Parts: sequence; structure tokens; C-alpha cells
Amino acid sequence: MITSDMFFETIQKQHTNQLPFVAYRKPNSTEVKALLQTDDTVHYIDDYSESGFVFAPFDTANKSILIPFEQADSLDMSYSNLGIQARHNEISLAEKNKQNHINLVEKGIQAIANQTFKKVVLSRKETVVLTKFNVVQTFKKLLDTYPLAFVYCWYHPKIGLWLGATPETLMKIEGNQFSMMSLAGTQEYNGSINVAWEDKEKEEQQIVTDFIVNGLKPFVQDIQTSDVETVKAGNLLHLKTIISARLKQEEFNFKALIHALHPTPAVCGFPKKAAKAFIMKNEHYNREFYTGYLGELNLETKRHPRASKRNIENRAYAITKKSTQLYVNLRCMQIKDHKALIYVGGGITKISNAEKEWEETVSKSKVIKSIL
Repeated sequence: MITSDMFFETIQKQHTNQLPFVAYRKPNSTEVKALLQTDDTVHYIDDYSESGFVFAPFDTANKSILIPFEQADSLDMSYSNLGIQARHNEISLAEKNKQNHINLVEKGIQAIANQTFKKVVLSRKETVVLTKFNVVQTFKKLLDTYPLAFVYCWYHPKIGLWLGATPETLMKIEGNQFSMMSLAGTQEYNGSINVAWEDKEKEEQQIVTDFIVNGLKPFVQDIQTSDVETVKAGNLLHLKTIISARLKQEEFNFKALIHALHPTPAVCGFPKKAAKAFIMKNEHYNREFYTGYLGELNLETKRHPRASKRNIENRAYAITKKSTQLYVNLRCMQIKDHKALIYVGGGITKISNAEKEWEETVSKSKVIKSIL
């Protein structure tokens, strides 16, 4: 590991030199990692046998970007969280933005009433003009403020600059052990996680859980689901279920698994095809990498077993396993043309209230605005 000063200086230099990189920290960890690509080539995912850090868009029709482990220098450091309390200042929003989102939500509720789909996740993009911006300082603020989130800073000169602090794991794979998070339902945190949830949030979360369980069946066995619990993410509370299973290795097709599950109803809707078509037609903006996913893909780890007669003479003997940890790209922003583009949304069901859905997006936008 290197010092934090050296780590951040290297990141800043990579950005100044317009070379691709990603810096990130997993939830509840003090280790911050970085991959620094040695040239500005854009690498794409083909069949998910590749190894590296993947940055994938919402729309699976578009290609996913990879920073390959083999073509990047790696850094890591130990970084203690400062435990800064985010200040969520009230920010006036244009009435037009509010009305546009309310109209969109009402249109979604009507489509549900017409049985087009059962749930749809509708989002909006908000623009904040930046008088000054420093990529390293902003990344530090995210690290200090959101220790329970997956915090990242991702940059490619031919793609763009994104930062975020997402509360949601998409999937984790360690050997043949598989787990996935079902996260949905939102309310503001007011000092306690012992809260009551309305039927709307419970239904929204159950739709996500059922979709994941059914989508996994061709690929895994021994599926187990945890009890639903309330979890805190920044200034918000969500409902969470963990789904765990074992992969059917002989049938495992990573690309097919990803396409079966992404995007989940937590970021798209259900049924997926109809909900996605509604989103693409009615949101009137390109989500790009918002509600996509990102993380380590096929990272090789070696474990040296205890000495035995079989391997005592071969000190190099080790068991190699591949691990994958992917996170949903939420609570994120894109930095472009001296502006921060902030992406927020929420799940819509038949009993949604358009005004409350607007207020939920305002609460979610505060996660990033508190950093800016």
C-alpha cells in the first residue's frame, strides 16, 4: 500500500494526462483501490470472460466498458473515514422540472392501470453549474461522507467522468457462491431505522425479489432469501433482501445471467421489456451509465492451502478462484462542460402518488448535492 497523499496525487496526474482510471472503495472498508490504464484505448466487454473493472450502461443494447487488469497499473491505500455528516441544504428547483416529473409519473401510473406493466422506475436528470470542481477533492468528500456505500470515481477521456456513492449491490460471485441484493422502497431517515413502511414500498420491493429469484433459476441451485430488513443509505432508508445460491457450474453462462437480470425491476420495472420500452419513449433523456452497473469482473485470487503431503514439496501450489462484485450505479453524477449532471428516480406502482414520487427524487438528489 502507498500513502494517501501519493495515491491522490497519482489519480490527479492520471486525470490531468487524460488517461483512463477508476478509484473505488467497497462498503464498510478502509481500503481504496485504483486501476490506471496505460493508454486511452476503449476496451469493450464481449462475453464476460474478460477480467477488469466493468462500467456498464442501463441499456443492454449499448456496449459495456472495461479497464482490463492486465493493461492497467494498480494502486491501493488504507483510508480512514472522517465520518463527515452530509449537509442537505434546501435547494430551490424550477417549477417546470417538478411539473415535468409529476406528469411523467402520472403517465406511468396510468400505464399500470391499463395493465401495460406492474411497475416502472422513472427518473430525471438535474443540472448543477460548477463554479469550481476538483475531481480528487470531490472523491475524498464521497469517501468521507458515505462509508456504507460503494464509492467510486471513473474516468475515460473518450467516455466521460462519473462519480457516485451507491447503496446497492447487483451481485457477488466467489467461486460457485452467488449472492444478489433486492433493494427498493425509499423514505427519509429521521434518526431511526425502526419505521413503518406503506404497502406501496413493500409491493415495490417484493416485485424486485420475485424477479431476481425467478431469473436466477436456470443458473443456480439452493436459492435462499433473507428476511426483509430496513437499511440506511446516506439520508435515506430502503427495504433490503439478500438472495443467495450456488451456481450450476456446468450450465453457467455469465453473459446470459447478466442479460437475464439486468436491468432489474429496482431500476427498470416489471415486466422488464414493457417497462424499458416505456422508459425509453417517455423519459426524454439518455440515462447512459445511470442505473447501469460497475465493479470488479473475474478478479483472480489465490489461496494457499495448509501444508500436506500432497503439496508440501511444491511451495507454489495454490488454489485460484475468480470473484466478481458488481454494484448498481445509483446516487451518481456525470461531470460535463463545467456542470454536474445528477440522476435520480423512483419506483412507480399502481398506488404511487406523483407528488410523493417527486419528493423522493429531491431527497435522493441531496446525496450528491451535499458533496458539491
